[in-house]
Amino acid sequence: MSAPGRNHRRLTWQLAAIALGAFGFGFALVPLYRTLCAVTGYGDQASLLERVSAIEHPDLNRTVSVEFLTDVASAGSWDFRPEVRRIEVHPGELYTAQFYAHNLTGRDTIAQAVPNISPSEVAAYFHKTECFCFSPQHFKLDEGRNMPVRFIIDPALPQHIDMITLAYTFYDASSRATAQR
Repeated sequence: MSAPGRNHRRLTWQLAAIALGAFGFGFALVPLYRTLCAVTGYGDQASLLERVSAIEHPDLNRTVSVEFLTDVASAGSWDFRPEVRRIEVHPGELYTAQFYAHNLTGRDTIAQAVPNISPSEVAAYFHKTECFCFSPQHFKLDEGRNMPVRFIIDPALPQHIDMITLAYTFYDASSRATAQR
């Protein structure tokens, strides 16, 4: 057999080995990610909820009002609102607030919520353990759903703050997702 034929066969085997290795590495990523999360605590929602439960020590002598506001960016038709506009919370206690979103765009779409907290100094004391704002939300045509936000306010919140506003702007992110492909 000629040298070029052997070179082609060897190159084919090398490429097949690389493809097989890449395929195997893809399967190994999930357990590697879980191990990394378990070791570092980063990105592991179960671990985060455990830590919140462990540090949950409500200050029952103090009440803070949390107001929820929503807005929809001009590009897209949505019904987006909090289920309850305001709740009274005790710092140090875990709470869940529900938001409702309904896709009225006339097509399947992807949406992204961007949060804003005011006063701005509160951001360091307001900890979300679960939020629909963490990742883009996929909606089918005319789909509506409740989306939770779980949060805890650090008891070290300055005493002069008795009102917090958590606002979300909802964007139709379909065009951005399509442009990135």
